[in-house]
Amino acid sequence: MRRVPNFVLLRAFEAAARLESFTLAGKELHLTQSAISHQVKELEEYFGRKLFDRRTRRVELTPEGKRLQESLSRVFDVIEAACNEVALAPQSQVLAVYCAPSFAAKWLGPRLPQFMQTHGDITIRLSSGADAIDLTQAREVDVAITYGSAHTRAGLVVRALGKERIAPLCSPSLIEAEEPLRGQMERLPLIDSQLSRVSWPDWFGANGMVCPSRPRASFDRGALAISAAVDGMGIALESIRLAERELARGDLVAMGEDQFTHIARETHFLSYRQNEKHLYKVGTFVEWLIEEMGLGLET
Repeated sequence: MRRVPNFVLLRAFEAAARLESFTLAGKELHLTQSAISHQVKELEEYFGRKLFDRRTRRVELTPEGKRLQESLSRVFDVIEAACNEVALAPQSQVLAVYCAPSFAAKWLGPRLPQFMQTHGDITIRLSSGADAIDLTQAREVDVAITYGSAHTRAGLVVRALGKERIAPLCSPSLIEAEEPLRGQMERLPLIDSQLSRVSWPDWFGANGMVCPSRPRASFDRGALAISAAVDGMGIALESIRLAERELARGDLVAMGEDQFTHIARETHFLSYRQNEKHLYKVGTFVEWLIEEMGLGLET
């Protein structure tokens, strides 16, 4: 048996922690305020420590209570999603996709409505994270799209999703039409993408220039660096693929495409389990993804 407290006690705690009120938790669960208080007290006795500090008109989580709430909220989200999936039509399939955050926000997310419209019998459950995951261990995930690297294991199919051109991206409002671009690159503020495969010293070196030593704004997500560039904070050195919408709308321009050396890197990787590649939901998504990216299918 699993060594966990009674689910009823956990449910009462989760509601009280989320709503910050025993009274509101009772209303949500159709119980009295007193019943919620007793259930929380029983859970505290189970752990041997307080989970709430009782105030006159409200309750506050203790540090232990906050830790429990953070983990328990994620568990309840998974339970809720699982229950919702049971209500799907019998022929429906749920595809769990784990994706790098910036790729999810800038490239995959805008295209998912099209996929779901075409393949209405596949429901996407998307989660994101910066770290590569091992699909031989993370059995709850069907397909992973990771940044920088992917776990290669026996039984996994892993492929790079093509090279991405990394270029200096800037709001048109910052560019002086009469000033040489090399001079502007040395003068304008630069934005760092902390996880980028290409750094500013790499770019300046490839173009025979010296990277300015002044401080630079820094972001830990490519999507944030791109947004900062749109807002006129400076020049971001980021993927043309991730910034395609901003470039198409004219919110950003790629500086000196005909003057500067182009740098391209394989940055995103697709992985799924070998023995599941013939599953309808996996095969359909992989084929669609590869086609959208203009890459050839591998056999």
